[in-house]
Amino acid sequence: MAEAMNKEVSQTGASRAGKYLTFKLAEEEFGLEILKVQEIIQLQAITRVPRTPEYVRGVINLRGKVIPVVDLRLKFGMNHTTDTERTCIVVVQIRHGDGIVVTGTIIDEVREVLDIPAASIEDTPSFGTSIDTEFILGMGKIGQSVKILLDIDKVLSSQDLTSLKTAAGA
Repeated sequence: MAEAMNKEVSQTGASRAGKYLTFKLAEEEFGLEILKVQEIIQLQAITRVPRTPEYVRGVINLRGKVIPVVDLRLKFGMNHTTDTERTCIVVVQIRHGDGIVVTGTIIDEVREVLDIPAASIEDTPSFGTSIDTEFILGMGKIGQSVKILLDIDKVLSSQDLTSLKTAAGA
């Protein structure tokens, strides 16, 4: 039985291995599965949409398509900061029901693309029952640093995504 559990754990770890786009929010480093990243664009004028949550900055026109933009700092409860020349929008594809929602996520700074092997990814530590960490795939250990690997499909709730689609006029 222990062997079956170890096999299950190793398969989970193996499924998390791969290439991640790493980026900074405040002093923390995060990673997104590269296959979920559509493109990285410079910060541009964002049209605010009334009656959306604070973390929804608004919408942009990306080559003729209106897409919602989320400020990940605010979504994660971090302090708002002034945008810099390094602030950019990572356009991601989020699975929602049977479809895909294209969403921009504002980050402080893109770092690099890393190939993280399964052996370097640990499960998310338990912080107790009152803290939701379902949106974290795991912790990537790179040298002496730790990257928080995000499951972008779970960063935004189903309700958030429905609001974003409405804001974008989808």
